[in-house]
Amino acid sequence: MLMTTDSRHESLHEHLAQWGLRRFTSDEAYFRWQRQALSPQELSELHRQVERKRRGSAADEVAFYDQTATPRILPVLYSQRYEYYCAIGPRIAAGIGDAKTVLDFGCGVGILTTFYARQFPDRTFVGIDRSPASIARAKERAAAAGLTNLRFDCLDVAEEPLAGVYDLIIATHALVQAEQDPGIPSRGWTTFERDRDRGRQQAFEARTGIDVRLDRLSAALAPQGRMAVFEKTRQLARRVPFQRALAARGLSLIDRPEPIRYRLVEEIADDGPCYLLRKDGRGSVAWDESPEPDEGLPFDRSGRSVPSADPDAPLYENHWPSAQRVWEELDGKTIDNDTTRREPDGRELHVELGWAAGFPYLYCANTFDQRQLVIVEPARSQVLASYYREIVEGR
Repeated sequence: MLMTTDSRHESLHEHLAQWGLRRFTSDEAYFRWQRQALSPQELSELHRQVERKRRGSAADEVAFYDQTATPRILPVLYSQRYEYYCAIGPRIAAGIGDAKTVLDFGCGVGILTTFYARQFPDRTFVGIDRSPASIARAKERAAAAGLTNLRFDCLDVAEEPLAGVYDLIIATHALVQAEQDPGIPSRGWTTFERDRDRGRQQAFEARTGIDVRLDRLSAALAPQGRMAVFEKTRQLARRVPFQRALAARGLSLIDRPEPIRYRLVEEIADDGPCYLLRKDGRGSVAWDESPEPDEGLPFDRSGRSVPSADPDAPLYENHWPSAQRVWEELDGKTIDNDTTRREPDGRELHVELGWAAGFPYLYCANTFDQRQLVIVEPARSQVLASYYREIVEGR
């Protein structure tokens, strides 16, 4: 029987409830439950492990996930990711298609892996993770659910290759380990394009840990195999080198990548894109390295481009990539002051203060794809001048 999207979502909600996960819409309610469910000592230790994990050490990361796999902490911590499971689980399940053997890489405690196995009892699933406690919990829950089409193995692919060949490999929030890595800068502050510098690409892959992981995962794909990949690579500076790493290993796009938005309780997360890839290099969609379409509007010289009830609001403000195009098309620009410099983190920053079409403007751009254009009434030109000085002086 073909499962509809609605029925798959309903099944996922039931599945998450069986894991003890709860859905929250307010931070206040979530943290109140967290304090009720866990002792002060448990919360203190969890916060300590979170801080250690942020250092980027593989051992600290494994220790964090080992601790979060404990029966008391697991439902509390993973309830924060409830909407993430709802966003990605049904999408991946819909893409399993005719795959007979499926590998879930970086499966953690197996929340989604067990969901996939339940949805497709006639397929064979394998979940791998480098956290021993997570794998132990996953095995326990799979056995309790009577899932005979599912196996879990504790394995670090950075240390040893995978065994077996798979029709589909799933990797969601598991490939790119350095979440704070800025990526690769553009060629200059006036462009979003990246040089094809092999050294920079290799350095990015090594810093984020995707070099060995992608090599070994792609080697384990069947000749006509597919991959479903969803990572925190929404920013163009990370998306471009990540896509290049996928393409360099013979992976091509089956469908257009899909950015995904979901909530971590109240916080909005814009992640992805979600990629569906084919190993044989015969994908039907071309790789795209341009910025995403955005909500920026052109500047209307006759009045405010975006109406505002605030009398102190700018005539025009754009924080999207399209701000560059609007800035380029401003009529009769005259520049009062401008500065271009290299920042401590390596990005090139340009700040420009000027006039166009009788209005003062401030434009900022850098090589990590940030753009900002602000235009105000002539009477408020000193506000922009003050803002310009603050940026230049680093305040």
